[in-house]
Order: sequence, then C-alpha cells, then structure tokens
Amino acid sequence: MHRSDRGVQYTSPEYVAILKLHRMVQSMSRLANPYDNASCESFIKTLKREEIYANKYRDLEDLHSHIEEFIDGYYNQKRLHSALAYQTPEEFEAQTQGKTDAELYSATLRFFKPDPQIVARR
Repeated sequence: MHRSDRGVQYTSPEYVAILKLHRMVQSMSRLANPYDNASCESFIKTLKREEIYANKYRDLEDLHSHIEEFIDGYYNQKRLHSALAYQTPEEFEAQTQGKTDAELYSATLRFFKPDPQIVARR
C-alpha cells in the first residue's frame, strides 16, 4: 500500500507504473478532499507508536500477524477514538447501520425556544 496526496509527482504515469511493477496499491485522498489524508496519517502515526515501535518482530510474517491483530482486535474493537466521540470504530459503525446518507451527513439545526416567563420579566 502506498499512501500519498494527489501531487503531480504521485499521479504521473511513470510513478504509477513503478508502483504497479512492485505490486503496490496506490491510495490517495479523494479529489478536493484534503481531510482524507489527515485521517490516514493519524492512523499511521497510531499504528507506528502503539504497535510497531513498541514491539520487535522475528520476520515479515510476524509483523503482518501483529499488525492484523492490532487493527482487527484492538484498534477497531477496543481503542476509543476522540474523532468518534470516544467510541470504538465498531460501536460507531453499528450506530450508522440502517441510516440513510441524508441522516448521516446532514446538519441538524435546532432553534432555542425561550421560556415565556423569562421573556415576560424583561
């Protein structure tokens, strides 16, 4: 997996061909959405700090199994995320099941209704 922004150097045909030659999957932000990259960078920082730098691995296979367990067993099921109102990703995802895109992505606007007794005193 190769994560990058949408820079010209990363989208050039020559660069993409080199990635394919090495069987690498290219991953980048959606067009005009710079926040995608920030989320990924935050995840990579957490993966490095909480898993990779904290352990020693016998070989690449050992690394793969630890990373898989970190993501599936800890990061998604147990680790609380401030961006998800201190829920795990699985808890957050469960709350979105069955909701429409309009419900998930629309803003809610509520108007303050003043107390008539307080208004009468003014």
